[in-house]
Amino acid sequence: MKLQPDKSDVQTLTAHGPGWVAINNEKVEGSVVVGSRGERFAWDCGHFDELGARHFEQLAGLGAELVIFGSGARIRFPKAAWLTALMAKRTGVETMDTGAACRTYNILAAEGRHVVAALLVELPPDAG
Repeated sequence: MKLQPDKSDVQTLTAHGPGWVAINNEKVEGSVVVGSRGERFAWDCGHFDELGARHFEQLAGLGAELVIFGSGARIRFPKAAWLTALMAKRTGVETMDTGAACRTYNILAAEGRHVVAALLVELPPDAG
């Protein structure tokens, strides 16, 4: 799906599809963390069942006011124990499917909010 955000100085999520997202029109395959203050790095998880507390602890150190967790093609909620580090920093967490997370990130980033999208990008089941 192609996304068309308003003109913005922050990095935006411009498209997404099975196994990839596009950041400022650059196709990125695999899970990724993107932030409105320039944060961008590969997120070491290829499937929901590989996630754990360490993945969310990594996000707590970014100092964002909100983390949007894109849980893949369908919505799946992280275990409460995984979010302990974010709660300790008083960082909000919202969970949605990855497509909705991309759209929501764009809106909040364009508003000037310090938001981070942690996007689980899984390969489609038929991909080899």
